[in-house]
Amino acid sequence: MSYGRSDPEFQTVEMQKEQEDTSKGNASTGNAAETQPDAAASSASRGFRYPGPHRDQYEARKYFVTRAGAFDQAVEDLKAHVIENMGETAHGFWLLTEIDHWNNEKERIVVITDSSLLICKYDFIMLKCLQLQRIPLGDINRICMGSFTFPERSLDRREGEGLRIYWTKQQEPDFLSRWNPFSTEVPYATFMEHPVKNSSQRLIDICQMSPFVAQLVQAVQNVQRQDPASTRTDGLGVVYEPILIETYTGLMSFIGNRNKLGYSLARGSVGF
Repeated sequence: MSYGRSDPEFQTVEMQKEQEDTSKGNASTGNAAETQPDAAASSASRGFRYPGPHRDQYEARKYFVTRAGAFDQAVEDLKAHVIENMGETAHGFWLLTEIDHWNNEKERIVVITDSSLLICKYDFIMLKCLQLQRIPLGDINRICMGSFTFPERSLDRREGEGLRIYWTKQQEPDFLSRWNPFSTEVPYATFMEHPVKNSSQRLIDICQMSPFVAQLVQAVQNVQRQDPASTRTDGLGVVYEPILIETYTGLMSFIGNRNKLGYSLARGSVGF
């Protein structure tokens, strides 16, 4: 579902809103150590571990986002779209890697606006936004940070830490969404730091997870304070606990992630 005036260059996915839940109270977080929302921004400054970021300049240049002006062009495109179609202002642009519910890595630009969190699939080769997912900030009710974990018998695992953002009281996808690798009905988004984050100072600034979390927490709190009636949650909870990725065989993600199919990447020349 698109919002605002239709734009042929953007395919927007509007998250389905859940039916009103009359039950009160936050979901149980087990033994996780939960922080108060007001302290979350400062708590989010703790570092995230990412396995093997690219420090080799030649290796990093394979990613088209490292080319001069590529990210700046994406920012200008998204600023124009946000103003023209949403009537809002974008306050932060971040380059992150999204991990879907099938453990596939996907290069994403994440934007924080006045009232929304936007997750953009951007083609850094053609310099064009291909898809835009919008989550109202007032719907975000939980942010989880921690190490990735997998089922005991999972064959495809990853190391490091990440972030998961929930925006409905339903914490897990339903049966059909869980087994559909292309589903957009999953009630959360999972991120980790982009593999080129250490290749330049500019990329360090836009790829770090901790400043992104701090800005997101502040933006959600502002929306909830300014218009409590419009929010669909009982407040924002920030927790530190393991992030479960429920994959077992993982053949598709094994092939895709090792070949970086989710990134705009130079893959060599063909010819003589």
